[in-house]
This record gives sequence, structure tokens and C-alpha cells, in this order.
Amino acid sequence: MSLVRILCLLFLIAGCSKPATPKPRAAHPIPPTPLISQAEPGQPGGRFTIALPASPKTLNPLLAGDGISDNIIRLLHASLVNLNWLNQEPGPGLAESWSVDADQKTWTFKLRRGVYWSDGRPFNADDVVFTWNEIMYNPQMNTTTYNIFRIKDKNFEVSKLDDYTVRVVTPEVFAPFLEYFGTVWILPQHALQDAVRERRFLSAYDLKTSPQKIVGCGPFRVKAIERDTSILLERNPEYWVTDKEGRRLPYFDEVLFVCGNERGSDAMLFLDGKSDAYEILPPELLEPFRTEASTNAHFKIIEPGIGSEREFFWFNQNTNKAPDGKPLVNPVKLKWFRNQKLRQAISCSIDRERMARDVYQGRAKGVYDFISAENKKWNNPNVPRYAFDPAKARALLAEIGLQDRNNDGVLEDTDGNPIEITLLSNKGNPAREKAARAIQEDLKKIGIKLNYEAIDFAALRGKIDNTFDYEAALMGLGGGGIDPASQMNVLKSNEDLHQWFPLQKMPSTDWEARIDALMDAQMHTLDFAQRKKAFDEVQMILAEQAPMLYTVSPLAYGAIRSDVGNVRPSVLTPNRVTWNMEELYFKK
Repeated sequence: MSLVRILCLLFLIAGCSKPATPKPRAAHPIPPTPLISQAEPGQPGGRFTIALPASPKTLNPLLAGDGISDNIIRLLHASLVNLNWLNQEPGPGLAESWSVDADQKTWTFKLRRGVYWSDGRPFNADDVVFTWNEIMYNPQMNTTTYNIFRIKDKNFEVSKLDDYTVRVVTPEVFAPFLEYFGTVWILPQHALQDAVRERRFLSAYDLKTSPQKIVGCGPFRVKAIERDTSILLERNPEYWVTDKEGRRLPYFDEVLFVCGNERGSDAMLFLDGKSDAYEILPPELLEPFRTEASTNAHFKIIEPGIGSEREFFWFNQNTNKAPDGKPLVNPVKLKWFRNQKLRQAISCSIDRERMARDVYQGRAKGVYDFISAENKKWNNPNVPRYAFDPAKARALLAEIGLQDRNNDGVLEDTDGNPIEITLLSNKGNPAREKAARAIQEDLKKIGIKLNYEAIDFAALRGKIDNTFDYEAALMGLGGGGIDPASQMNVLKSNEDLHQWFPLQKMPSTDWEARIDALMDAQMHTLDFAQRKKAFDEVQMILAEQAPMLYTVSPLAYGAIRSDVGNVRPSVLTPNRVTWNMEELYFKK
């Protein structure tokens, strides 16, 4: 016997050898009533690669505060309700149906039978109750969304009626229930109950966790983790969604996330053909991508339309006083800022199309509305627009007594004060700095002197959020969620993002009080027509009062490998080209 064979035998006897790889466990049958994808049937197989600009921080859905982690987590888990990012409608998920009682507070979910977790254990109502009562409603574990699912300091009551029926009772009618409650990832009781009991949940599903212990109900499961390098997912053999031909999804065998280590590394990997999707293509990279696409057909650029992000500026209407007793805003200027016709006039002075053309090189559209036109479900297309019209701007200014009384090119108010305003924005954003200069030029043409000052972003946030020591500011605002509930912190007068006058103890104007009442009313009915009517009026008030003056919305772009089928891009999600990853497939 050779020395090598003797040593191997000794290791085997001592029990120190590497255990043999177990044979793959056979998957359970497809559920009797699977969710059936309405996309075109595709071809199974292949590895889809996505380059990330940095490493994810966690795979724990309750700790993921960054988009990079979310990009992976979304493929590992499932929720009671699926949100379609094209038609903006909730549809069946782990719950195949639901109903609500006449009180509009008692919801009953019928769970899909025959569903199994990625490790082969059965899914049932215990998992839903565990997710909510043990994790979501534990403030030591749920450090981010705990208060979202509480009304007047009361939790939603989540209970099991039987193995496949869950009842949820909300303290009051909660309009966005399906979008908010229904789309929370459901977590496995059998895999996480010990971690919860032993208060180890916050370290569960981290990047040191063994892949086989990261259990979910999503289309993929973790196969391998190489810290700071890559995360490899493989198709979940227990996934409960099929195509129209009865074939189990997803189509890809694997999804590989490659972690970059510097800004722009994900773009370079995509252009080099080492990544198959680039979700959010910034406007400044559009031309290099177009040049490469024209000579290399391995990818195509996706243009889904106007994004939900928008640029806007506003005037500080805060009537409060500083700790030293002085007004936060110069009373002379505060009088201007709180005049509706001044705000309308300034809106009419802004040439948004010129800004989109010259500042953004045509890669943006002028916007006037609070809600993006891409949000077809909630956008009110009938709101009035105070579009570019210098003559109308001058007429509105004259109505409130603003005139150039000394012929120096600058308007004065009735007390002789020149209309001079300082606009703040953040350094390091070239497009925003150019936009501020464009606004400055437009206002000069109607006799308003605008002084532009770019400051450090942290300093800007401090002035806007804490000291309120500023006159006007230019910023950007993301689209938030689809439902009006996601805009409560902007529209309610007592909220922190009510930028022009946040944290009001009582509404400072009748129109703000009306918005408060409408936003509260739409939150407490499940009748869509009533909610839409209320939110339409909110948009009308915002358009007439113009507390936020929108300028442009950058066009959304993405890119994806040319031979991928079932690409259905959406601007309403950060995953513009792969939000339906389980349906994507390679055509070749």
C-alpha cells in the first residue's frame, strides 16, 4: 500500500476527511395552484451576471439600508402580495387570494398550498405570524420600518386561523395595506426562530452565514459567498411560479453578483461584456454607452421614459423664530415668499425646456407636477401649469405691486425693497449648479435678482433640516412609492420633509390645512375612487399654490445584454431592467 493511500486511510479512520457532497435533494412537486407568469415562455439555462459598484452589507432584509444589498435580497424572498411594476397593481404572491370585511379593517389571506422553502421545509401560516409578531413588531430587531405598521401606537393584529389562512386586523382603516403590509418579505420560522429567541437575529443572514442556512421562498437561493468579491445565487428548485407551459421558473440556472471596489467599476465591467445588466444608467454615461453599443452589439440601451426623480426649488416660508428671538426668515422676504402670485410668477419665468436642452443635453424633460406622469394610477393630468410665459410672470408681479421703480433692472416691493433672493444648492453636482445658473438668468429677465451660492451638502442639509437659516434652496426629490401614503412626510404640514415649512404645530395656511385633511381622508378608505378624488385635489392645490417649483425630471436609462428575453423595463423601481428576473431568459 502506498504512503498516500495509508495517509488517506488514517484520515478516514480519524474522521478528519472532507465529507462527501450529498446528492441533491429532489424538489417537491409544483404546487397544485402555482402562480402562473403571463410573460412569454422562455428557455431555461445559463448564468446571468450583474456587476455591483460595491459589496453588499447584509443579506438580512430587515437590515438592508442600501440598494446594493436589496438588489440581491429581492431574489431570495417572497411576499404575500406581488406588486407589478408596470401596471402598478397588487397581485397574488404567497397568498393566492385575500378578502376584506365590511369594516375595511379585517383582512383574510388564503395562502398558497404546496409551497416549500428553499431548503425543502413546508411554508404555512406559522411563518407569516412569526415574521410579523416575532420580528416586524420587535423594535430591537426591526429598526427601520417598525412604526410604519402601527397606527396610534397599536400594532396590526396578525393571527393564524388555520395552516393556510391568516387574519390581519388593523386598528383603523389603512388604505395602502396591500402595497405596504402585503409586500413585506415573509421569513421562515424554522430557520430563524432560534436566532430570534436567542437575540441573534441581527447577525442572521449576514455575509458570514453558510449559504445553505439562508432560507427563502424567492426564485433563487444562495450558492456561494466570497466576501467583497462575489455572491453566487442558484435557482430555487422549490420556487412556486411557473410559465404558461407549466415549466417552473426561474429560467436562469444562476445569477452572479460581482462586487466592484471603486466608483464606476460596475459600468466598466458592463462595457467589457463581463456584466449582463446595468440598471440605472446616469445621463453623463449615456453617450459612452451609445458609442459602445453602436460598435458592439452585445448589449442594448433601454429608455423607459421620464424617471420619478425630479429637480425643484422652493422658498423658505417658515414663520417661526430662532432661539435668540429673531425671525428665521427676514420678515420682508417672508412676505414675498408666502405670496402665491409671486411663486406662480417665478414658475412662469422658468424656461424648463431650455434647461432640459442646455443643462441636461436633452436627457431630461421639463416637469410641473408633483406626481410623475409615469405614475399613471395616481397622476392628475388636469392640474394647471404655470409654464414658461414671461409676460404672464410680469403681469402677476405687477398685480402684487412689484415694479422697477428706479429703472435699475431690479423690481422693488411697495416699500421700496429690491427683490433680491439667495438660492442655495450643493457643491459637486455639475448639472444642478448649471440649473441654478439658468434659473438665475431667467429670473433676471423679469427683474428679480437671484444670488446663487453652492455649499457643502452636509451644510445645506443642516440649514434645510435644522437651523432653517436660508431663503431658497434647489434640491432633488425621489419618487417615493407608488401609493400616496409614501408622500405623507412631504405633504403633511407637521412632517419633516414638508420642505417649505416643516414640522408645523398647526397648519400655517388654509390650503395646507386642506391638504392635511385630504391626505388623512385618503388614508382611511379602501375605495380607490374616493382616494383618487382626494389626491387629485391635493395635486390641484399644489399646482395652484406652487410651494415647490419643479424644473426637470431626468430621463431614465438602463442597459441589458441584447439576447435577453422578457425585458419589461419600468421607471418606478431601481431595478429598471431586471425587476422580473425570474421571467428573464437567454434567447440563444
